Amino acid sequence: MPEADSRQHDREMLEQLAALDVNSPERETLRAALIERHLPLVHFMARKFMDRGEPLDDIVQVGTIGLIKAIDRFDPALGFEFSTYATPTIVGEIKRHFRDKTWAIRIPRRLQELGVQVSKARDELTHALDRSPTPAEIAKKLDITVDDVIEAMEANTAYNTVSLDAGADDEGPGLGNTLGEWDEALDNVEYRESLKPLIAAMDEREQTILLRRFFDNKSQSEIATELGISQMHVSRILNKTLTQLREALSASD
Repeated sequence: MPEADSRQHDREMLEQLAALDVNSPERETLRAALIERHLPLVHFMARKFMDRGEPLDDIVQVGTIGLIKAIDRFDPALGFEFSTYATPTIVGEIKRHFRDKTWAIRIPRRLQELGVQVSKARDELTHALDRSPTPAEIAKKLDITVDDVIEAMEANTAYNTVSLDAGADDEGPGLGNTLGEWDEALDNVEYRESLKPLIAAMDEREQTILLRRFFDNKSQSEIATELGISQMHVSRILNKTLTQLREALSASD
């Protein structure tokens, strides 16, 4: 089946699925057919995570969970291609699996997730403030207590930090030499198609600020001078647009 016809068939199946009652037997049959049709996508993404100490079958199983979530959550009315929506969902599930497997000690899931939120907030505030934020500033951004921030930071230190230079024995090669090299551009490939329609929906000034900040690597002050607005205004626009992008993508993660 030609690719265009295949995409159209997927859309028709997904529209039919969305219209069916959640308890309909026909829905389960259609859902199973959609899972089967898109298993090659799961296998394709799973192979990118090989040589990380997990059997490929296990990675495929985890990725299939992400596929099922994507099928259940997909809204055809949004106008996205299903593969565009499903890819980051599948990858997110696989990455979450590896993240959970790499904790040196068993940390409660709440603290794991809070640790991720704190790390993201710290990175965003560093960009916005041009300096490292204080725990109080991170707490204010996330609307949590300073104690929560500190607890999350302490939990992050429990992450497994075995050196990749360490060998299994004194004479063996380092662990890093036994692992395949990770392509740092992979995430861009995975999320580029998801971001394109979201960025296209922004107004011209928001797009310009994102471009200058993250592609041209300009400071907020330089962007403000170029656009003839205050640095504080640039900061507010950046925070708003990043929040919109994060919330839109979180539905698929």
